[in-house]
Formats: sequence, structure tokens, C-alpha cells
Amino acid sequence: MRIGKLSIPLASIVVLVVQLALVCSIAVKYLYQRSTCPRVWVRAVPYDPELMMRGRYLSVQVPVDGCQSTLPSAEDMVMSRDNNGVPTGKRYVISNGLVSPVSFRARLKVDGNRLLAVRIPESEESHVGQWVTAGPGSSCDAMRLQEWVDFYLPEHAKDPTPIHLGHWDAGQSRWIPDPNVSELWVEVTVPPKGPPRPVQLALKENGVWKPIAFE
Repeated sequence: MRIGKLSIPLASIVVLVVQLALVCSIAVKYLYQRSTCPRVWVRAVPYDPELMMRGRYLSVQVPVDGCQSTLPSAEDMVMSRDNNGVPTGKRYVISNGLVSPVSFRARLKVDGNRLLAVRIPESEESHVGQWVTAGPGSSCDAMRLQEWVDFYLPEHAKDPTPIHLGHWDAGQSRWIPDPNVSELWVEVTVPPKGPPRPVQLALKENGVWKPIAFE
């Protein structure tokens, strides 16, 4: 093909069209899942990754409710019991006697404005689901996804991360947010496969909800 005095090989045009088609198909897939997959708001834990090429993005750790999950070992959990030793409710705490956090693969689902993680038995396929972790002493409803979620920021947008984030609890292997500052929340879609995908951010301070609009 010749455009003015510039000659473009047909093979280059074919490669360009194929690449554009691939990019467009991925964009269409994400847009479709954003409109059809369940959404949920979760409190985000900001994270500053030590990467040479950071770009303009905010990494957050996503909390999940794993109380419907049976851990790989019954010794990993401590259940609340009555005077007769009968468990009360379905909530449990990760055993304080553990040295390292408990990790397992789980399927994610949204139920009652909560992001739930349901453990996948070891007998099933090893490549499905998302890895979930919980530190010793943490409640079953305060587990977290191991994979961080990246929210990409406009080039000149202000970083919405609260200045005082909290502190890292080595015993529980998780970040403890400071209750005296704004809470950063993120709305995510939960696709059939893969990690949650961020949609928008919001700040919550003194019970007031403030969605963040980037210009």
C-alpha cells in the first residue's frame, strides 16, 4: 500500500489490524464484565510497591470475609464455644499458636455487600481461584487477598491516600489502619476468573462518604 510517497508493506498493516483487534476485544470484555459482574465496596489498605517503573497508580490490598471457609487444618482456627463446648456461630479466629499466616485458594463471591472467599479443596484444580491469607490472631472476616489491586490514576491527579495510614502488625501479618483518619474505600467488580478489578475510590471520614472524582 502507498500513502503519498510513503510505502507501507501489506504485512505491517495486517499485524497492526490484528493488534488493534486484540486490544479492542480485551477492552470490550472488561466493559462487559464491569456492567454484568457483581460489584462491592471494600475498605482498601494502601500499599506503596517498590518497583522501578511505578507509573501513576495506587496499589491496595483487598480484604475478604473467609468465615464460610474451612481451613486446611482444624488446628488453624479457634471457634467461640458455649459452656458445653458447642461452637456458637460460624465466626472463628486464626490460631495464635501458629508461627506463620494461613494461606489457601478460594473462589470469590459477593453476598450482602460483602466480598466472600470460599476455600477450594486441594483435590480440585490447582490453578483456579485467588490466594487468601490470614495472620495468627486475626478474625475470619478480616482475611486479605495476597494479590494487590492496582487503581490507575490520571496523570495530574492528586494521590487520595490518607497521610497517616496506620501501622504494620507483624504478629497478624497485616496492616492495621489508623481509626482516627479517613478510610480509603474501593469499589471492585468480581469477574468469574481472575482478581477483583477496581472501579472507583471513595473516602469515609466521621461517617461521611465522599466519592473521589478525578479530573
